[in-house]
Amino acid sequence: MTVGEALKAAGERLERAGLTSAEAEASALLGALLNASRSDLLLSRTRTLSAAELTELGGWLERREAREPLQHILGVAHFYGLTVRVTPDTLIPRPETECLVELGLTALVAVPAPKVLDVGTGSGAVALAVKAERPDASVWGTDLSAAALKVAAANAARLSLGVTFSRSDLLSAPDVRAFARSADLLVTNPPYLPAADAAQLSPEVRRDPPGALFSGADGLGHFRKLSAQALRLLRPDAVCVIELDPRNVARAHAESRAWAEAAVYPDLVGRARFLFLRR
Repeated sequence: MTVGEALKAAGERLERAGLTSAEAEASALLGALLNASRSDLLLSRTRTLSAAELTELGGWLERREAREPLQHILGVAHFYGLTVRVTPDTLIPRPETECLVELGLTALVAVPAPKVLDVGTGSGAVALAVKAERPDASVWGTDLSAAALKVAAANAARLSLGVTFSRSDLLSAPDVRAFARSADLLVTNPPYLPAADAAQLSPEVRRDPPGALFSGADGLGHFRKLSAQALRLLRPDAVCVIELDPRNVARAHAESRAWAEAAVYPDLVGRARFLFLRR
C-alpha cells in the first residue's frame, strides 16, 4: 500500500468511526509515522509503506476508532507554536487556551523581567509558552499532580525553557505563596466544569484527568478558593487571568467585586471565557 492509498483508507476508516476531522487526523497519523510534514506526505504519495509501518498505523487507527485522543496516540500536542508531550496524566491543551497566554502577555507588555505564576500547569504548556515569548520572565508552574509535574519538567528540559515547577494545591505550598507575593501575573486554566457534565462529555474528554476537569456543582469551586488565596497574596496592581466555562464566567465576574478591576474576555469563537482581574 502506498502513502496515498494509506491516507485515503485511513481517512475513510476514521470517517466511518464518526470523526469530524477524519482527513486531517489521517494526515497527522501518517505524518507522525513517517516523520513527515503534510507537504512531504503529498510529495511521497507513491512511496510503498513497509509491513511494519502498516502494522503500526493499523494499531493507531484502532486506538483512534476507540476514541482515544489523537494527542495521546501521538504523545504530543501543539500549543502556541510549541510541541509539548502529553500523557493521560495531563490535560490536553486546547486551542482556546492560547487566548489565556495572549491576555497574560498583553498584561506584561510594560513590565520588565516579570514574575509569572501558572497555577494548575499540567503539561506545562501555558508556562512554557509564556517563557518562550518572554525569556526575561521568571516563570513558575504549579500542580497538585506529581505525575503531571514530571511531564511538565520533561517538556521544559526538552524545549530548553527555564521554568520552575512546584507541587502545590493552588497557592497552598509555602514556596508558591512566597513567589506569589512578588508575582506580576498569575495565569490559570483550573478545573471549571460542573460535576453534572461528567455524563455528557465526549469520549476524548473523558480521557483527561478528572481532577483537571470538574469543580463542584457549578464548576467554580477551584476559582473561589484560588481567588481568595490570590487576593491575600498578590501585591497591588498584579494581574490574574483565569480561563473558565462560558456558562459560569459571568457568575465568577459577579463574585469578583473585591478586586480592583474585573473584566470578561471572549475566546477564539467569541464566547465569554476569560476573567481578567487586577489586584
